[in-house]
Amino acid sequence: MKAISSFFDKHYQSPDFIKTKQQQRRQLLKSAAGVTAIAAMPAFTLSAKQQANITELTQSDPWLTLSATLNQLLPASETGPSAEDIKALAYLHQVMTVQPTEQAEKDFILKGVGWLNGYTQNEKQQNFAQLSFADKEHILKAISKSRAGSNWLDTLLGYILQAMLAPPAYGGNPKGVGWQWLEHKAGFPLPEKGQRYFELPPRANIIKLVPLADQEKA
Repeated sequence: MKAISSFFDKHYQSPDFIKTKQQQRRQLLKSAAGVTAIAAMPAFTLSAKQQANITELTQSDPWLTLSATLNQLLPASETGPSAEDIKALAYLHQVMTVQPTEQAEKDFILKGVGWLNGYTQNEKQQNFAQLSFADKEHILKAISKSRAGSNWLDTLLGYILQAMLAPPAYGGNPKGVGWQWLEHKAGFPLPEKGQRYFELPPRANIIKLVPLADQEKA
């Protein structure tokens, strides 16, 4: 396959994981519908060390550009939490480094950083993170008109949505701030570190363990 050099490369084709993600998002939105008001949420935030690590990461690319893009897609507002409020970057960092994410998707996210800065250098002679709010908006609207740009932005928007809805143990949604805004009542008990879906044993292994436990009791 020919290497893709920009969002506007005519040889670009949507990768298979994009279609899968679109289907999963529809299911996620459907499951989030019809929720009720939330009561008090358990406090869970990134530790000082984890937050310091995230802050340090944003000093250089790719996390500098990813942070700027997430914050532009969901900026600060008086009407709801921002990408920074829901720790969208911390959630994305966990997706990229801890969760079992398909390598093709991680590669696509990182290539998008290079394509975005390549485009802004041509248009504005600066990297994306250095642009004004208005210029960032103009650039994102421009790349969204390409299939690759649309796929890239859609992927990041999906992770913003997940950061807002996922339990805080996954890195985003501190103190359930996203749930509170959406008036969503989460299920309990909430998972903690060590209990997240990718840390649990496969279902088949659990089934195999039941007879063994019974044997030990006997």
